[in-house]
Amino acid sequence: MSTTFGMHETLELHEIAAFKTVCMTKSKIMQVLISDPDLKEILQQDAQLSTIHLEELQALLFKRNS
Repeated sequence: MSTTFGMHETLELHEIAAFKTVCMTKSKIMQVLISDPDLKEILQQDAQLSTIHLEELQALLFKRNS
């Protein structure tokens, strides 16, 4: 698989990263406001997965710029 991306693909990666950042931020903020332990756990898992996904997107973008 090629790691060379076109400009439109790079833009898409940036847009996905921005969206994922907003989602992660919302999950972290909502954890403070939620009292239900099950829902709080779901939000914590979402924030953790979002962090992993952002690291993967960052790695892809870094390879693109190298």
